[in-house]
Amino acid sequence: MRFLRELKPAVYSVAPNLGAALTMAAGLMLLASGATPSEPGRFIRLMQITPVLLIEVSHFLSSVIGLALVLLAFGVRARLDAAWAATMVSLLVAAPLALLKGFVWEETAALCLLALLLAPLHGAFTRQARLSRMEITPGWLVSSAAVLLGAGLIGLWSFQHADYADQPWWRVMVDDDAARAIRAWAGAAVALFAFGVWRLAATAAPPRVVGEADPDYAKVRAILAQAEEAEPGSNLALLGDKRFLFSSSGESFLMFGVRGRAWIAMGAPVGRRDERLELLWRFRELADAHAARPAMYNIAAEDLPDIVELGFTIQKVGESAAVPLETFSIEGRRRGNLRRAWRKAGEDGCSFEVLRGAAVEAAMTELAAISDEWLSHHAGGEKSFTMGGFKPAYVAEFPVAVARFEGRIVAFATLWTTATLGAFSMDLMRYAEDAPKNIMDFLFVELLEWGRAEGYTAFEFGMAPLAGLDDRPLAPMMSRVGRLLFERGEEIYNFQGVRRYKEKYDPTWQPRYIAAPNRWAIPLALADVGLMSSGGMAGLARRPKRPEEAAALPDAA
Repeated sequence: MRFLRELKPAVYSVAPNLGAALTMAAGLMLLASGATPSEPGRFIRLMQITPVLLIEVSHFLSSVIGLALVLLAFGVRARLDAAWAATMVSLLVAAPLALLKGFVWEETAALCLLALLLAPLHGAFTRQARLSRMEITPGWLVSSAAVLLGAGLIGLWSFQHADYADQPWWRVMVDDDAARAIRAWAGAAVALFAFGVWRLAATAAPPRVVGEADPDYAKVRAILAQAEEAEPGSNLALLGDKRFLFSSSGESFLMFGVRGRAWIAMGAPVGRRDERLELLWRFRELADAHAARPAMYNIAAEDLPDIVELGFTIQKVGESAAVPLETFSIEGRRRGNLRRAWRKAGEDGCSFEVLRGAAVEAAMTELAAISDEWLSHHAGGEKSFTMGGFKPAYVAEFPVAVARFEGRIVAFATLWTTATLGAFSMDLMRYAEDAPKNIMDFLFVELLEWGRAEGYTAFEFGMAPLAGLDDRPLAPMMSRVGRLLFERGEEIYNFQGVRRYKEKYDPTWQPRYIAAPNRWAIPLALADVGLMSSGGMAGLARRPKRPEEAAALPDAA
């Protein structure tokens, strides 16, 4: 018994691949059997005791189950428990059908033997995922279609070289036995087509989103209010588009987004420092259990040891700018332009204020009008996931820095604060079309002084995408491609302009990374991040309104 217990892990490790191969073989056997003529002697004896309709139905269903087993083999290989269960049901249904379609007892014995082999191996299929989560890629669908086509050609060849060698194929189709095989082939083709369309159109059910009405939302707020490990961007947890993993103590969380099979964690865990690694492992294990592709985005350098512990591959995606408030000053020759812009705005009548709580609610209509006007001139519309959007409930969660001109608000920025006062940042940053020139420089300078007075040590300007990547001969391909985009992709995004603007505040540049289990998964993860942030392909294709369209907007816009 001890020997069997020690052998169990080894058996479980080979069970998915071996089970997948045998399941595939069983499916091919049923497809080939459905495409070839029945053994005449057995078929005649079966006809004497079995209704013709039952024989026809059994023949048809057996071929469809054969196709199902071919598809299920991929789920068995991926260790999906639902694929194991569906395979067991398919084998137990196909076994008696083999007897009814032509008394093919050899098939029945093989199917029963395979079912007996797989039955005690349920523990090897640990991914608690629904069957709809099975990864059926277009390549696998093409492979399955090729198998199906091959089975049909085998059938035609068999009929042409049996009693039909002197008849053309269209005469063969008139034959009862041949017609039965071809009907089964057509039925399997229809099943493949329907499954393919359903699988490509369906979206796997992700974990639920924690929203405003959810009790866990209050838990997220409480953790943010006292977290010892939290970056300003951790406040994206309140956007209402994230899923969460909470630590056993309830004092830490990891937030992530889901797009299809991609699970993208946004930043490192938030909360207690000693719970970070455990949450990272739980995230990877949960993603594996749901047959998902995990990745982590916007990772700081200090998070890398834990990410390496997970076995993830890492790729730099840009640099984040942080301005130390203790040493920041607008004095000196280098800051002359910035100082003059700030002073001119103040002399023209601009003023600065930070609104909180009820004051934010009272100004929400003004803020919404500025936001709508700003959006009408910028492509892509509202963002999500990696940056906030203008949702009144979300904006009301934070202090809002506003710049007024002649008594009305002409620019604003929502502020991400942290419990430890280590750093703060801004999220939404929008201004009215008729705001004074350089109003945002005025707002930034005042904001930096406000942060210093509040006791913060740094102000984070956010990430400059693709900045700081190397184009050396031995650099990773992703780095070299990223550097090329940074230097020559200004028509796609103002990469260099974003960095130059932040440079005038003399920030400290800190690298940012994306991580995934394999290097080939990183481009997929980056694409998923882009689509999740932009609202899908429709968001990426959205363009700013023309001037005449913007002028036609209602007053509230």
